[in-house]
Formats: sequence, structure tokens, C-alpha cells
Amino acid sequence: MNDAPPPDTGIHIPPIPDDLSGITAEQYRASMRHYPAGVTVVTLTSPGGPIGFTATSFASLSLEPPLVSFNIAHTSSSIEAMRSAESVVIHFLGEHQRHLAQRFARTAEERFTDSSLWTSLETGEPVLHGTPIWVRATVAQLIPIGDHTFVVGLVTRVHDNTDEKPAAAPLLYYNGRYYRPTPLGN
Repeated sequence: MNDAPPPDTGIHIPPIPDDLSGITAEQYRASMRHYPAGVTVVTLTSPGGPIGFTATSFASLSLEPPLVSFNIAHTSSSIEAMRSAESVVIHFLGEHQRHLAQRFARTAEERFTDSSLWTSLETGEPVLHGTPIWVRATVAQLIPIGDHTFVVGLVTRVHDNTDEKPAAAPLLYYNGRYYRPTPLGN
């Protein structure tokens, strides 16, 4: 185990006083369940084989350069592989891919057992079949923050099938369930 202090990321979180009667983790989690999120699956390669996990924390950070982000829990079975990864593929799941979101939320051993669901890019990362959009990104920065690691990636490739008819609507996650968006009209 490395006892060196973490690198200075420029992010400062003030210490929480012991006597602060703030919110509990359960209260915070319950409130965050009411914020809808798009569902992504992040895949990467490791010496032990393909790695993947669901992430609803995806965000676009910058256009120039094209930067994206997501979070991974320090308790995730994929955290060590993520810390060593040079690149990832982030899949924006369509409403027809709930089965993939559920598969990649299971134990790590079950995620890549069905080889008909994925193939590898020439750069080695696993890519899931039928995903409306996926982006390949090199890992630009890993920032340990709270009980997660904030991952910043530089997008190097975009694969977009949203012009296919019928176009797949995105898969959404809200209050512990999957949804498809419904247009409200103009």
C-alpha cells in the first residue's frame, strides 16, 4: 500500500466538524434518487480481461478540448482496473438496452460472459453492440474525492448511430427504475 499523500488536484473540501448535525448518507441517497440520469456503461481493458460498469454520473465537461467525466466508487470491483487504465469507452445506452444496464450492475464475473454482446476495438477496449452512441476517451485525470474517484477523459473517437431509423431514445434512470423519455411537445 502506498502511504504517499494524494496529488494536489486543486479541489479543496473543507473538513466537516464532528458536531455538525448534517444529513446522513441515506438522506442524501434518497434525495439523489429523484434526479433523473442517462445510463452509460464504461468499458476498459485490463491484464485480467475486459472490465465494465454502469455509470449514471456521466457529464460533458468541455468542447475544446473535448472532455467528459464520470465517477466510480472506491468500493467498486472495477476501481483498480480504472486506476490503471489508459483509455475507456463510454456507451450511452438506448431504451432497448436495459438488459445491458442490469448486466453491468451485476457482479464483475457476469458482465462479459455473453460474447455475442460485445467485441473489441482495434485499441483493445470492449465495445457493446447496438449502442446508439459511444465515445472512446483517454484517461486525462483521476481525482479521488469523497468516496469516489472523479475520472476525466479526453474524447478521441465518437461513434454515433442516432441517425438510424427509428432512432433509439436514451435509457434513463430515476428513483431506482429505468425509463424512456416521453416528449412534452413543442
